[in-house]
Amino acid sequence: MTQQAAALQTYNNELVKCIEDLSSKRDELNRQIKQEEEEKERLQHDIRVLSEKLNRVEESLVQRLAARATFDRTIAETEAAYTKILESSQSLLSVLKREAGNLSKATEPRRKEQ
Repeated sequence: MTQQAAALQTYNNELVKCIEDLSSKRDELNRQIKQEEEEKERLQHDIRVLSEKLNRVEESLVQRLAARATFDRTIAETEAAYTKILESSQSLLSVLKREAGNLSKATEPRRKEQ
């Protein structure tokens, strides 16, 4: 019976060791799970912060694009008006020179023919 008791004691020791090994592995797994859950929470927080920042940047970008479009439109309209002013000035100068020439001819004393 001592041989059976020794065998039973050996089985009992192995069973206890297996249970301790499994408990140790479970504890390690729990540590890893907790670590990954904390990382997940950090990442979710970072995602929320970055999403809010992205929304603010997108809103700012929309406003800046609208402002740029207004600048572009104003510049184009101003350049077109300036071009018309230059063309009108050139036409006015041509008319003025022609009229000045006509006035000079009309006011010159006539020469007597000899």
